[in-house]
Amino acid sequence: MGFDQTKKQNGEAKENKDAVQLHRQIGLLPAVCFIVGTVVGSGIFIAPKGVLMNSGTVGMSLLVWALSGVLSLFGALCYAELGTTFKKSGGHYTYLLETLGPLPAFLRLWCEFIFIRPAVASYVALAFGRYVVDPFFTPCPAPTALIRVVGILGVTFVVAVNCWSVSLASRTQVTLTFIKMFALVLIIVPGVIALGKGKTENFQNAFESESITLDTLPLAFYNGLYAYGGWFYLNYITEEVINPNRNIPLALTCSMVTVTVFYVLVNVAYYTMMSPTELLQSEAVAVTFANRALQGLSSVMPILVSVSCLGALNGGFFGVPRMLFVGARDGNWPPIFSMIHIHRHTPLPAVLFLYPLVVVMIMNGEIYKLINFASFPRWFFLASATLGMLIHRYRFPLKPRPFKVPVVIVVIFTVVSFFIVGFSLYSDPWNTGCSCALTLSGVPVYYVTVYRSRVPPKLMRIFNLCSKQLQILLEVAQQEVQTY
Repeated sequence: MGFDQTKKQNGEAKENKDAVQLHRQIGLLPAVCFIVGTVVGSGIFIAPKGVLMNSGTVGMSLLVWALSGVLSLFGALCYAELGTTFKKSGGHYTYLLETLGPLPAFLRLWCEFIFIRPAVASYVALAFGRYVVDPFFTPCPAPTALIRVVGILGVTFVVAVNCWSVSLASRTQVTLTFIKMFALVLIIVPGVIALGKGKTENFQNAFESESITLDTLPLAFYNGLYAYGGWFYLNYITEEVINPNRNIPLALTCSMVTVTVFYVLVNVAYYTMMSPTELLQSEAVAVTFANRALQGLSSVMPILVSVSCLGALNGGFFGVPRMLFVGARDGNWPPIFSMIHIHRHTPLPAVLFLYPLVVVMIMNGEIYKLINFASFPRWFFLASATLGMLIHRYRFPLKPRPFKVPVVIVVIFTVVSFFIVGFSLYSDPWNTGCSCALTLSGVPVYYVTVYRSRVPPKLMRIFNLCSKQLQILLEVAQQEVQTY
């Protein structure tokens, strides 16, 4: 009987291994690298200028970087609780669905697919293209068309990797993360050495300035928080994390503490080697720093920054398709997005269908304005998810929560996040208003296609036929094993 039972269990394990599903392959180290590699993108090499410009002083800007890291850590801790309370992948979508209902969850999918992910990915891809191309044309400006082509090539590489293999995408992220952390160390070490030798003139009277105003200080936090964005991506792939009750809280905490320490030290290094005026005049802070402190390695810095951008792209294309996949699996998004490649076990349609929108936005000359559109719904839904967590705690106090955050942390993060949303409405009403309108445009789509399906039968038949042909062409099928 014992032998037969063991044989049966081995057979079931082999059957589950061969079944069409997303397997648990992400351990602690890949999880940490996934978060760090997604957070550390182009932001730390671009945002210091915006933080200093709006904070007014060196001391205040360093305080903004530290507090932005603390706030991001608070958000990560909230998401650690959500990720261990709700075992499904999908991140924001899943938590909004479980706490506030299907309409907010659908709107999160709508915004992510229509403009958040394409805009953010396009911005990072253009930064990647610029850092790859610029060294070949210095001191002349690089051709815009070439930057866009190289950006598209970077996106194409990342999409191909994520369509090909989950383990390959994970290994790629680990490798790129170590390279980009080396880039940060390359900035920190000479800065700290110079600081130790007494080069402290830029830190004298660090908080004295007449340019600090309450109107611009929140914009400084806005720039700082942009550089920390991405700590929530691990929650998109909860069903693929090994031992999520342990690894999700550990990975989120370790990642954000590490990133905060590195970001503050990088900015200290910047101010050690550059005056505030020089930093504000620089178009590429990391390259200016390298030219000043690393003359022998200055040509390497653009390569390292471009690798950093590539890692952020890879993390985005690894995580976001899982949210669309889970939404489709629940019936709140087109079914083709819930399909998995029958041999490679990747959510191929969800990855692939994001690609055309990103390419279109890369080719759009107004891409940088789209970042303002993306920021409003991102922070609004983050705040809504943590507000939903408080409501869920009140309604279901006995539900098991393997990791529980002190309520004061949840309240602080939620209030500050809603303040960021409210301030963006005040400071940039046009772009924020357009973003709000695009978000609300999903409401009629939800009621027509999901809540009460009133799609004309003929149109539905055409849609189903196209879905079937795509399923055959892409060799994809529905998930065969429940993984949550």
